[in-house]
Amino acid sequence: MEVKPYRHEVKYYECDRMGITHHSNYIRFMEEARVDWMDQLGYGFDRMEAEGVVSPVVAVDCRYKHPSTFKDVIEIVVKVAETTPLKITFAYTMIVGGRTVCTATSTHCFLEQGRPVSLEKRFPELYERVQQARHG
Repeated sequence: MEVKPYRHEVKYYECDRMGITHHSNYIRFMEEARVDWMDQLGYGFDRMEAEGVVSPVVAVDCRYKHPSTFKDVIEIVVKVAETTPLKITFAYTMIVGGRTVCTATSTHCFLEQGRPVSLEKRFPELYERVQQARHG
């Protein structure tokens, strides 16, 4: 299954006094793209949470390559970098006009009632789709 990149247009309030997208916003953009990616897989976070499983962030890493500014459209490509039954690491490439502005990763675990839960056992259909996306 091919997942389309997510697109985010930089808002005025997302920029700092220098007119550059504030670095903290890239984390939000990653979340928007990740939620969209899961929706495209057909098993969104809202469904998972309605079934009692949450997926907190346990690690984030961002590498800022070039600035983006007001009205830039950032295309965010989301890939699965690594999976285990208990964790998933997403890799993000953020591009404006063919130029990479940021590369990043975020790692998430899965919890049910505050305890680690195996995605493979709890949501086998989703786990299979994630594996297919990673290798496909």
